[in-house]
Amino acid sequence: MKKFLLLCAFIIALLVTPIFVQTAASQPPPPPPQDIPIDGGLSILLIAGAAYGAKRLHAAKKEQD
Repeated sequence: MKKFLLLCAFIIALLVTPIFVQTAASQPPPPPPQDIPIDGGLSILLIAGAAYGAKRLHAAKKEQD
């Protein structure tokens, strides 16, 4: 009797599983991620790096003379 109930539960589980899979597949896909602008901060960082390098280069030339 126990074996029969286990077999019935297994068969019912196999028959019910496609219903859950079908509802999950019918949902719409998530929206695409928003683009992140990097120009504003990146240009300021590049200008600051160039100014720092020019200052160091100027200090190194001044030290050699």
